[in-house]
Amino acid sequence: MERTRVATSLAGAVSEEIGAFLAPVDAALARHYPGDPGTRQPVHTVYVPGDVFAADTVRSWGEQALAALDQHAPDAASFAAVLGLADDLAGPVYERVRAKLAREPIEDLRVDFEDGYGSRPDAEEDEHAARAAQLIAEARAEGGITAPYVGIRMKCMEASVRRRGIRTLDVFLTGLMAAGGLPDGLVLTLPKVTYPEQVTAMARLLGESEQAHGLAPGRLGFEIQIETSQAVLAADGTATVARMIRAAEGRVTGLHYGTFDYSACLGVSAAYQASDHPAADHAKAIMQVAAAGTGVRVSDGSTNVLPIGPRERVHDAWRLHHRLTRRALARAYYQGWDMHPGHLPTRYAAVFAFYREGYEQAAARLARYVRRVDGDVLDEPATAQALGGYLLRGLDCGALDDAEVTEASGLSRAELERFAAPRRAGAADGGAADRPTTAAVRPSRA
Repeated sequence: MERTRVATSLAGAVSEEIGAFLAPVDAALARHYPGDPGTRQPVHTVYVPGDVFAADTVRSWGEQALAALDQHAPDAASFAAVLGLADDLAGPVYERVRAKLAREPIEDLRVDFEDGYGSRPDAEEDEHAARAAQLIAEARAEGGITAPYVGIRMKCMEASVRRRGIRTLDVFLTGLMAAGGLPDGLVLTLPKVTYPEQVTAMARLLGESEQAHGLAPGRLGFEIQIETSQAVLAADGTATVARMIRAAEGRVTGLHYGTFDYSACLGVSAAYQASDHPAADHAKAIMQVAAAGTGVRVSDGSTNVLPIGPRERVHDAWRLHHRLTRRALARAYYQGWDMHPGHLPTRYAAVFAFYREGYEQAAARLARYVRRVDGDVLDEPATAQALGGYLLRGLDCGALDDAEVTEASGLSRAELERFAAPRRAGAADGGAADRPTTAAVRPSRA
């Protein structure tokens, strides 16, 4: 077959000139939008007041959650009936929930020195911060049931509590270093942020801590809690949360929505303060857009309706929590807050059902994409990335097993990771594209 003659009109220098002109943009894109870090994201965060946190907190929450199941849903059929799970999901979800509560009941634990802790004498807060560091270090050293992610929520950067918050953080980090060093998965949370300058102050505080302890620059990262209207929209009409990500100087790892503080800030009546209120949806949508592509992850908030009391009341609270968790997952908020051990069964039931009911279809679509086989859905590289991420999230939390995902997709875990984070591990079509790591050290997916 005779080859078609190809003709062009532009001089070769044009492409080089455009490339030179856009070089700063290329650098800015790589710096500000590196893509997802490719590490495990916990499905929730559990807050425990600093004076309540104990060596057996994680184990105790798991035991209490299992006891709630035994009392109010002792088998798969009864649990599925409460939550409306499909018959084919009832057994696998229930079994996995129980196994998770025994093995790893909490994925992300935050020892709270803010709203859940309140104001205490300085000596008392010092003691609790030092004790938290010691207990975390001992739990890691002994290899017992611990959370993959753990840290503290300090007081905010407002003038009235700033010194106390800085001191608590200093006591906690100093205690960890004295007990053997910082654990992988260390997470620090800065609440009630209103101005980007408070974020910059936190970033610089962590830089000073690194110097004081001889840590590598960038070792310490932190989450920002979005709990005020000023954190979403500034007085000049700009999206404050986007400026906060930039102000963190590469250290911010997450944006966490504070359901009740934010709702109250907007004047929402207490009876209507919930994570599915339109005001909440607006705030989280702004957070999501601001964080997209930056490597910063978004977390939903919580429900304050606790599953305690008579069985009927527990079941009502379970249904509410399950519905809100499913709703968040569908909106790509893969993390939330849990306030009580009784929330753990429905957190994991919602998460496990979300991944188990869709993994076969997702795996088949990804397999067709890899083989370039036509199907009833025309997928693009970005969709293949989303499919890979979906399967990996299911594997990370325990909803799925490596063997069943590999069988359904024909892809190994390493291959899935290349699809899920192509800018980190190499493009899905086989190209390589390294990206910088985030500031905080987080447990890997392996």
